[in-house]
Amino acid sequence: MAANVYASATVDDAPAEGTGQARVLGGATIDCPDVATRLTAVPEQARPDVDKELAALDEQIAQAYQRLGESAEAIRQDPGFADDEIVGPLEEERSATLERIAAGIDAVGDRPAGLDELAACAVRDSGNASAQPAGGEDGDGQDGGDGGQEGEQGQGGNGGQAGNGPVAADYADIKGVQPNVVEPKATKGASRGTFTSSCGVNENGLFNSDNVIAAPGVGNGAHHFHDYIGNQATNAFSSDEELAEAETSCEDQGDRSSYYWPVLRLQNGTQEQDANSPGGGIEGNAGEIVTPKEVTLTFVGNPRGEVTAMPRLLRIITGDAKSFVNGPANANASWSCTGFEDRQLKDKYPLCPQGSDVVRTFDFQSCWDGRNIDSANHRTHMAFADADGNCPSGFRPVPQLVQRIVYDVDAPSLDDGGRTTPLFAVDSFPEQLHKPVTDHGDFINVFDEDLMREMVDCINSGRTCGAGAGGGEEPGGEEPQEPQEPTATPEAPDEGGDGDGGEQPGGDGAQEPGHGAEEPGDAGQENPSEPPADTPATEAPVDDGATPEDDDQPEVYASPSAEDDAAAGDRTGNNGADKGEDGDEAGQEAPGVGTPTSGGDDASAADGTGPQAVTGGLAETGTQLWPAAAGAVLVIAGFVVLRRVRRT
Repeated sequence: MAANVYASATVDDAPAEGTGQARVLGGATIDCPDVATRLTAVPEQARPDVDKELAALDEQIAQAYQRLGESAEAIRQDPGFADDEIVGPLEEERSATLERIAAGIDAVGDRPAGLDELAACAVRDSGNASAQPAGGEDGDGQDGGDGGQEGEQGQGGNGGQAGNGPVAADYADIKGVQPNVVEPKATKGASRGTFTSSCGVNENGLFNSDNVIAAPGVGNGAHHFHDYIGNQATNAFSSDEELAEAETSCEDQGDRSSYYWPVLRLQNGTQEQDANSPGGGIEGNAGEIVTPKEVTLTFVGNPRGEVTAMPRLLRIITGDAKSFVNGPANANASWSCTGFEDRQLKDKYPLCPQGSDVVRTFDFQSCWDGRNIDSANHRTHMAFADADGNCPSGFRPVPQLVQRIVYDVDAPSLDDGGRTTPLFAVDSFPEQLHKPVTDHGDFINVFDEDLMREMVDCINSGRTCGAGAGGGEEPGGEEPQEPQEPTATPEAPDEGGDGDGGEQPGGDGAQEPGHGAEEPGDAGQENPSEPPADTPATEAPVDDGATPEDDDQPEVYASPSAEDDAAAGDRTGNNGADKGEDGDEAGQEAPGVGTPTSGGDDASAADGTGPQAVTGGLAETGTQLWPAAAGAVLVIAGFVVLRRVRRT
């Protein structure tokens, strides 16, 4: 682990190392109403312009927060400086932007009422400077254990390498948290199966600070960096057609879906390639980007009944990147440790014991309105099931994505502000101060329709399927074949453990997806769709493990991990090579969607209907049989000679 070399946050205006910015005075942040969540009805014709204006509002707040950080001395001398020189101009900019939004909607529909009231902002105490140690109640009503020293040894400021968090009060000892995961009871007609897609851990280092769902067509629309796995062409400017034709890091080439989330960083003084870039160090996202140890993507069923297929290009955002100032209504963060996943934290990072890894889990919304692949605020077309697994009226259950990300990071040393062992935190909008409650995940469904149907059938019939499912025999995997002709051998799940969840310390069954971790007061954001523990493992189709070459990847903005190249390089060049061994996953070529598959490859070898592996090839069989055949020929020849001798 790299040594932590950054200076503690203080109340002075010393520049934050690596950013050239002044630290924020007294632990303050900028609080503005989130306009995007209020716009639930925007005409389709107006959406592109409205999305750009919403992104402009985020940019205005980011710039105002930067000015706030640079004005520490002026604010100290004149307490009214922040209102006059920062909040006032920000409100004027917002008013003009909100008027453009209203006019754009009015041109093609009904003018929204009350938008002008959302211009007001305030500089408020972040709670960082005055936060109490996390040894008492932790915000989830759970005992925070020994999680705590004062944020930066009792000093002011917002903490962290870049001066905007995290602080020690953002952490809690997982051993002090009581078990709080409630699993819904499955009914007789529940869909109990699981389908797992294995797409790596972003070992090739694909990052950007875009968000094609929330801010399409806007560079740096997220103001923080995302890890990307699956679809390799995802950026702010990706069209649906480009997503559908892109390469994928998923073992099953029929899954070109986009999976992305904010990167996790160590606050250890490291300057990544984005240290002086928007979305990176300029906006307070600093430190070493940590490559996940393991990423598991599991689609699970519904405890009340069967699921239906997700529509192609469905967009889902889970969690709220602005929940620190917005409040918890849309928050859906879940933090824990391997071996302790029956206890989940919503607004704290976990302090894990030695030998246990940090886990962040996203249980995505699993109820679809049956009509739309997106909505004006990117939320109302999807909903969470209730505690019993029921979807709201007018919604239908679809496979629920449960995304589990594991990191090999040590519990930070809180008593010295992370100097000995660095603090860790997710990237965030600058004014959100890297709070764990702001964690969120994004998903765009780019499954081939045939593979989506296979997923639904698998889940509804109670099976365990998918390239990353594990537990099933891999066709042809027993022994290498005689070298008749080159044939790719199916590989084991990616080294990140994208298969069956991997063996984790504690061994308490915490690998099961769907932890939802319902917490009181989260405004109905419970995610109860926990798959039953007794799901039968009857079928596990496997893929050929082929991963496209990285030559045409989008630009990488940050330093890849030292382990980047091994797994991706080993899986290249095998597209279609395992046809006849991989069931209906074989023959899916990387660059296209809907490419014809061989008619004879539809059945999985796991259910006994596909081609089965045989020990030894024809050459080996011939080697064993030819001596016996030769002996038989000699015996027959001897009889013929004997008969001729007798006749003569």
